Amino acid sequence: MAVAPVTASTWQPLRGDKRGAYLGRAKTIRVATLDEDGSIYLSPLWMVVHEKKLYIPIDAASRHAANFTAGRALAALVDGGDEYATVSGVRITGTMHEVTDPELEETLAQLLYDKYFHVGHPYAEQYLELGEVVGRRYYELAPTKMIGWDMREITTIAMPEARTLPAHVEDRIV
Repeated sequence: MAVAPVTASTWQPLRGDKRGAYLGRAKTIRVATLDEDGSIYLSPLWMVVHEKKLYIPIDAASRHAANFTAGRALAALVDGGDEYATVSGVRITGTMHEVTDPELEETLAQLLYDKYFHVGHPYAEQYLELGEVVGRRYYELAPTKMIGWDMREITTIAMPEARTLPAHVEDRIV
């Protein structure tokens, strides 16, 4: 009888509202698309979540924008953790759709500002002005598949214990 392989996403899956909250807090999404010549174009981008949907700001001249428009393959990764006990992430495949609703664009711009900047932030104005110059647009990442894992769910933190040990156990007395 063949045994299915165990992966982080089957051992400690990240699904549903927990996955949504994880994506909402995350600061960076790594997006990979296929260029016209078949090579992979990969870059870290910002993202916001609105009404359980992922949105990514993309400058008009971005190679990603050209790849989205051409309908080329897309994969994305949101991840974190520095060791086994803290590893977490969501791998996404799907398509991108340009946001054309001006009201939604305004909402997304405010969400982006709230997430990455603050009043008086030294680079907020430059970021916003650059967006105007380069024709920054928002794209909705419509997933066809999402696989998430979160090993933090099984991590047991150290807790002090009060025990009465036998008299011969001298090396563990607190």
